[in-house]
This record gives sequence, structure tokens and C-alpha cells, in this order.
Amino acid sequence: MERIRKALEQAERQRAENAGSTPAAEETPATSTLSPEDYEAAQAAADLRHSRTQAIEVSQRVLLDNRLISAMADHEFKDSYRMLRTRVLQILRQNQWNSLAVTGPTAGCGKTLTAINLAISLAMEVNHTVLLVDLDLRKPSIHEYFGFRPETGLSDYLQGDVPLYQALFSPAIERLTILPSREPIRNSSEMLRSPKMLALVNEVKHRYPDRIVIYDLPPVLAADDALAFGPYVDAMLMVAAAGSTSRDDLQQALALLKDAKVIGTVLNKARSPKTGYGYLRQGAATTA
Repeated sequence: MERIRKALEQAERQRAENAGSTPAAEETPATSTLSPEDYEAAQAAADLRHSRTQAIEVSQRVLLDNRLISAMADHEFKDSYRMLRTRVLQILRQNQWNSLAVTGPTAGCGKTLTAINLAISLAMEVNHTVLLVDLDLRKPSIHEYFGFRPETGLSDYLQGDVPLYQALFSPAIERLTILPSREPIRNSSEMLRSPKMLALVNEVKHRYPDRIVIYDLPPVLAADDALAFGPYVDAMLMVAAAGSTSRDDLQQALALLKDAKVIGTVLNKARSPKTGYGYLRQGAATTA
């Protein structure tokens, strides 16, 4: 981490020099002492810090059509995600964690939509920023929920020389930054464990104490991605769909993640008969 920190400071000095102002001189480490992955991760973290993020406008119609409830001023189910947010924050703070992966047993459980609404709801809190990362590398879709087609994405950063800032975007929601993955990657689990990816994960986790990082992972039973990436996040959240996720699939997914810190299960597509929205009880988060 010390090597990455020094590389980050060097990258920031270089940016300042290019802008015509040079910060106070410090000892500059030789870049040859860093692995290429560590240095690129430091550069990427500097890109995040310097806010070269593309801002996009998202209409209320897009929010409504794609069920981005947490971003809407008034919606009957918004309190469900607030409840989920509060419970997640309590667990993260109790354990001094700041990274969370969201997954589900099978496709169609609503794990991506849950990850997005949770990230938006977390960003509504003024005490921290949120980075939402699309790690469903085989079927990336987070950008589609915002009606946006990025020209570059995480896949371009991992497989080429594209600077990370070119992939980032902000959907006009304060304190929320999104890192999409534009093109599908077939060798996704290998890419998630690549030195370049792990260096980036390590850097974004430790660089800013006020940041929460949310990762959207593929379904557990569809590929080994969630299992492969589990050791590199603080905790995981399981999403199941009422009426479609079978008990066997849920139990099998949880068994595969037995060594991960699964903090709870979100029962998606459920409706409380009295209130019309989900709620939190007995450690299981329930959302509409």
C-alpha cells in the first residue's frame, strides 16, 4: 500500500505540473519499483479523486420505467430501500467495512436493480461517497438502467490502456459514481482475479475512508465469478426473488459462499399485504 500511495502522489504531481502548478517537492519514488498493475491502480485512484467523471442527465421517465426507486422524490417503495440502506450501514460500520458485493442464486432475481437502488440510497447519506462497479462482466447492464451507452468501460480498462476516468460516469446524483462494464468478457472470473483488477480493488477500498464501494456480481450458480471475487470484498448480500427463487437454489448458493461474509438475504419482488412495501426483520432484508 505504501508503494501505491507514493505512486499516487507522483501521478498527482505530474497532473499539477501539466496544469502549470507544481506542489511542494517531495521524494519521488522510481516507478520501476512498482508493478505495472499497482501503478495503474494508483493512477486510476487519482482519476477518481480529480473528478474527471462524465455527468449525464437521467429523466424521471427513465427512472420510473427502470424502477430506480431510490432516485425518485416520491415513491411508495422508497422506504424499503431506506430500510435496507440503514441495516447495511449498521453492519458495515460495526465491522469497519466499506465494500459490499451484491449477487443472487440465479438470473432474474433482481440483484442488479437491488445493487443500483442500494447504491443510490447510500449516496443520499451526506457522510460518504459511493462507487458502484459493474462486475457482471459477462452480461454488464448497469448503464442500461440509466439509459446510457458508455463509449468505454471497465472491460476496456482491464484489457487495454484506457484510463479509468474515461469509463466513469455520474447520473446527476450527488456523491454517486458509476464504473460500468461496456463489453462482455468471456474469461470473466480470470479477469476478476487479474493483478490489474485486484490492484484497483485494493486501491479504491483503502484510498478514501469515506467511500463505500458496491459491486454487482453475476449469479452464484451461473458462473464462478462471485465465488472467485468473494475473498476481495468485506461482505456480500444475497438477493432472492419471491415466487421464482427456489429454496434449493438459495441454499446451494449460500453453501458455495460459506467462506464469505454474507450479511443477509434480500427477498425481492415481495409485497407486504398491509403496507404495500417490504421491510427488514430477523436479519433478512425484504424489498419490493
